[in-house]
This record gives sequence, C-alpha cells and structure tokens, in this order.
Amino acid sequence: MGKALIIGCGGVASVAIHKCCQNSEVFSEICIASRTKSKCDALKAKLDGGATKITTAQVNADNVDELIAIIEAFKPDVVLNLALPYQDLTIMDACLATKTNYVDTANYEPEDTAKFEYKWQWEYRERFEKAGITALLGSGFDPGVTGVFSAYAMKHHFDEINYIDILDCNAGDHGYPFATNFNPEINIREVSANGSYWEQGKWVETKPMEIKRVYNFPEIGPKDMYLLHHEELESLGLNIKGIKRIRFFMTFGESYLTHLKCLENVGMTSIEPIEYEGKQIVPLQFLAAVLPDPSTLGPRTKGKTNIGCIFQGKKDGKDKTYYVYNVCDHEECYKEVGSQAISYTTGVPAMIGAMMVMTGEWNKPGVYNIEEFDPDPFMAALNKWGLPWQESFAPELVD
Repeated sequence: MGKALIIGCGGVASVAIHKCCQNSEVFSEICIASRTKSKCDALKAKLDGGATKITTAQVNADNVDELIAIIEAFKPDVVLNLALPYQDLTIMDACLATKTNYVDTANYEPEDTAKFEYKWQWEYRERFEKAGITALLGSGFDPGVTGVFSAYAMKHHFDEINYIDILDCNAGDHGYPFATNFNPEINIREVSANGSYWEQGKWVETKPMEIKRVYNFPEIGPKDMYLLHHEELESLGLNIKGIKRIRFFMTFGESYLTHLKCLENVGMTSIEPIEYEGKQIVPLQFLAAVLPDPSTLGPRTKGKTNIGCIFQGKKDGKDKTYYVYNVCDHEECYKEVGSQAISYTTGVPAMIGAMMVMTGEWNKPGVYNIEEFDPDPFMAALNKWGLPWQESFAPELVD
C-alpha cells in the first residue's frame, strides 16, 4: 500500500489513474497534479468513492520549486510523470531534491529542438544512485512494453538476439480526415523527423517516410508501415546482447500522410517561431490547438491496435525467431476507462511501472531503462491489468 503523485491529466494520465484506482491494494492514495487543476478535479469526481483516496493539486511542471513543494507536501512513494517530455528534467530535479522515486513514459526532448534521446536523463545516473532512489525511464508501450518484451525474449528464448523489429499498428478509425491519437505536437514532431535505425553499433539515418513495408498483422490484416526513429532503439542497442540491427515501424493511412504532407508544405508543422499580428507563435503549437483533442477520440474510434516485437537470434547455436505482441480494441478500452486504445496501451504500463518501483519489486538505485529489470513480474501484470500478450515462433518476417 503506498502513495503516488501523478503529474499530468491528459489521455494517458486518465487511463493510468483509472488503473491505479482499480489496483487499490497497491495504490492506497494518489494525488493528481497538473497546470489545470479543474481537469484533475473533474477526473477525481468520476473516480471518487473507491478504495483509493484521491486528492488534486495545481502545479507548473516547468517550475522545480513548485514541484518540490508539492512532493514535500504529499510525500509520495513514487512520482509518475505523465506530463510533456519537455518537463522530464525539471521533475527529475525535484525527485532528486526530495529523494523520491521517479517513473516516466517518454524520454526528454528540448522544446525548441525536434530531437529526443536519452543522454540528458542518463546523466542523472550517479546522482540518483547516490540519493538511493530509482528512476525508471520509458514505462509506456513503445518505449516500455517493447523493452520488457525484449528482456523477456532474452531471458527465456535466446542466448543472443541479433535483430529486433518493433511494429506499431493502429488500425483504428476515428472518422476525422486528420487527427492525432496522442498529443498533436509530440506526434507530428515524431513523424515528420528523419527516420533512423540502429545497425552494427551506429545510427543509419533515413528521410521521413523513406522506408515503407507492408505487414500482415494478426487480427488486423495487411497494413502499410513506415520506418521511424524511436527512442527505445537507443537503449535496446546497448542493453540486449548480440544486437546487430533494431528497427521501428509504425502504420499510417493514406489520408493521414496526405494531410501531413500538405501541412508540412505550407509550414504548419514547423517549430520555428514566426511573428503574427505582433506576437511570436509556433506554427505547430497553433496547429495542435485547432486539431481535435486526442482525449475526445475515444467514443468515435473503432478497430484495433497491434504492437509487438519480432526477434531473430540464436538459442543453443541454432537460429530462432520469436514474435510477441498485444492486440487492443479501441471500443473495449472506451467501455472500460473512457479512452481509446492509444492512451490505454500507454497508461496501463505506466501504472504497472509505478507499481513495480513502489512495491520494491524493481528496486535498484540509479537511472534505468525498463529492459534492465526482471521482465517476468511486468509480463504477468500485463495479462492481469488489460494488455494480454500473444506469441508466435514462426512469424512473418520484415524484409
């Protein structure tokens, strides 16, 4: 039984908070804090009455002093960071100052540069170790469950893993001509950046959407997918034995890509400020403000997601392949927690990661990526809390 401070109150946070309340044996008390307290209060009103005690607070996650004050007032066992990736470091600073365990779902990226990597957070390793606290990085789905899948495959099925292909398929349909399934600013920055993959110990860079494959996803069927850069490639390349290449693919429909290209062509995806009527505005931030709010997509979205990893490597000197994945249904997620599957597949692992750290199941002072811990209790929790996984030992491979 413990206390968790949850920073953020968007779609992913809503799912994680619902799941914390379902898991009241572990989460006896939670505090929901965000810049807009009214959002926290509205969610509290929906969930009040259960065994988990809920309080709310206003906090600016860019302000370390405000964060320290709320941590010192609430005294949580763990801080679950579900705010924006730009705010990871300020929240880590506050956790260091108060000697509080830290969990997030996405790595830090500077607000003025569309580049995300782990170097900034890895620099905290020694300080967290000396403070005797744990920082668990990337406890979403990808990154997150994909790292747990990799650690599980390494532990149970391989002596060495040479190739990993991470496949993220969203076959959901929300009915809009163009909308993003999570924070529009983060989503569009990710998709419009150059792609890259990890091969022979170095990055190979590609142009945005340059590499396309078609894959026949279980329970969904054939879908176009494109190679993107993704943060877990960086840590898996260091932490999984025998790696020669890791790639990340995500599916996109033609309508999404056509709209995105038009927006890029007219400068609406730029993060460079421009002057408009005497004010400095960032085009991408303005675009995010006029697009549908991802948190409203739940009741409209039908279909399924399939996210998993295909591994190729060796066991007892013989070649082996292994595919482990989760299929999630948008409508079922909405019935359970009022959210579509994109938020669900991130929010459930966020709760599980916080649980692993808070209960001491994962207890190792320092800063760690999720694949550096024993995957077995996390894999069991996925089955228990709504993200059951399936496996195949003869999967279709990606060329």
